[in-house]
Amino acid sequence: MGLLDRARHFIELEAEAVAGLRSVVDEQFARAVETLRSCRGRVVATGMGKAGLVARKIAATMASTGTPALFLHPAEASHGDLGMITSDDVALALSNSGQTEEILRIIPSFKHLRVPLISITSNGKSDLSRLSDVALVMNIEREACPLNLAPTSSTTAMMALGDALALVLLEARGLTPQDYALFHPGGSLGRRLLIKVSDLMHAGEENPVVSEHTPLSEAILVMTSRKLASTSVVGEDGRLVGFFSDGDLRRYLVKGGVDMNAPMTALMTRNPKVARPSMMAVKAFEILAEFKILELPVVDDDHRPIGMIHLHDITRAGIA
Repeated sequence: MGLLDRARHFIELEAEAVAGLRSVVDEQFARAVETLRSCRGRVVATGMGKAGLVARKIAATMASTGTPALFLHPAEASHGDLGMITSDDVALALSNSGQTEEILRIIPSFKHLRVPLISITSNGKSDLSRLSDVALVMNIEREACPLNLAPTSSTTAMMALGDALALVLLEARGLTPQDYALFHPGGSLGRRLLIKVSDLMHAGEENPVVSEHTPLSEAILVMTSRKLASTSVVGEDGRLVGFFSDGDLRRYLVKGGVDMNAPMTALMTRNPKVARPSMMAVKAFEILAEFKILELPVVDDDHRPIGMIHLHDITRAGIA
């Protein structure tokens, strides 16, 4: 069997291990979900070696999907880190053999604190399974490793089972994309779902606004002084009646016979597209892209211009 065929073979073995988890999704799995869902504290995931790395990943996935969680190194736990555990927590212990000494050593402390213990093992008769409140027993007869030594199929299955727990909890908690974004403010998703127009718009003295009676010459000065390529145009009541951009100016110049005293009411674009301060910035970007414009006036509930948002403001924020 060639190298590529061997690689495919190993992948198939790990895929079979994951597929075999269907039998683990039973009453015990439902008990595990309910135990985790009713947890008032945090899910404390623990494991040694490769199982510990998977436990760390499961804790991270749970924490980012609405289930407070942390990783506890079982060896360090015996030297003081157990102090971070409270009676409101739930322990999730991973050990393929179910006989990992460092984990078994800290179980009495879990029991003393009355911390419910959920385990993931491949040995239903192990000490860890026997001492657990809920035991999830995988059917991993051998590793994908040709030596049957390196944790491979077992860790892949553990990770898939941990993901299943986290995602079922996500749905049970009714987590929304906005909730998810709160846990990921540094990512592109967080920026897209959290940043509003009000966070990026040019407001106050930076917001160009002129009257509908303002002559072209003065409007150009306002646009230039605000360093934007457009200006909002308001009527006598201060409400937005139009928008004048450098595109409008170019189109006017092409016609010839330029009158620098021409009022905005004769040159502006009426009924322009607008943004609201509470609008998500990504929505403003969609409007700008759809109508191939660079700037949008931002109006309040009375349709008074309170700001201006530029395409570049949105792209600089990493939203688009």
